[in-house]
Amino acid sequence: MPLRLLVVEGNTAADRARHAVNRGATPSQAYAAVLRDLAADADVDLCFPADPGASLPDSGGLEGYDGVVLTGSSLNLYDMSPEILAQIDLARQVYASGVPAFGSCWGLQVLTAAAGGVVRRNPKGREMGFARRIVLSDAGRAHPMMAGRPFAFDAPAIHQDEVETMAPGTTLLASNGMSEVQAVEIRSGRSVAWAVQYHPEFSFGEVADIGISIADRLISEGFFTELEEVSRWHADLVALDTDPGNRPVAWRLGFDAELTDASRRQREIANWIAVMARPHAARSGRG
Repeated sequence: MPLRLLVVEGNTAADRARHAVNRGATPSQAYAAVLRDLAADADVDLCFPADPGASLPDSGGLEGYDGVVLTGSSLNLYDMSPEILAQIDLARQVYASGVPAFGSCWGLQVLTAAAGGVVRRNPKGREMGFARRIVLSDAGRAHPMMAGRPFAFDAPAIHQDEVETMAPGTTLLASNGMSEVQAVEIRSGRSVAWAVQYHPEFSFGEVADIGISIADRLISEGFFTELEEVSRWHADLVALDTDPGNRPVAWRLGFDAELTDASRRQREIANWIAVMARPHAARSGRG
């Protein structure tokens, strides 16, 4: 039997459409492709809790899955709109189901809020493109999600918000100068969630396309001085996406193999599949 995974898209229908135009795929479609690359036997469903009247694609409910993955989103959790409240409610259902979860960026924030934590706008501003020098805590160095990661590493990241107060049952695994909470384990209800503030699922092309789509904001926030500079950065990332072995571009951007090697960049997700999702499938008789 294949591994059964559910990807929970964090965006509204309008934002998904914009992502599809800019990137050629929605975040959930791109995430599902990564999961299938990491687990060739994975049967991946998508769901869209921000849509009015949305329901799970499997009438058997969450218990029919071996793992639930929560994507990023352009929403801000503290707005507490109906689209956001629906996602928090679904995350609480995941915790109650006993199914393991993994969250990236917004996914970390929703899983935190569902377990009783607090999310805020980061007073340090936006973390754009790549989170630099993420450092493992003592707990992180011993945690299976971070197995294979060096003590300090960089990762794709685009976010304005951060966890202000961790939820009860949270273990902090990694931090950096922009956000104390970069990686956590959350134990709530019957489930365990692994989550990161960065985006191990992102390709260089995805980061490039998001950046160029908000170029005016990035200039106003001081990341770039002019559009031509954004375009050069975009071109470098596209070149590296096409050829990860392009050493001049990697050197210019300050990237090492933790970024340029996709298997290293996606390590947390691969570890979650191996340590959490597959054992859950075996216990349920599906693996």
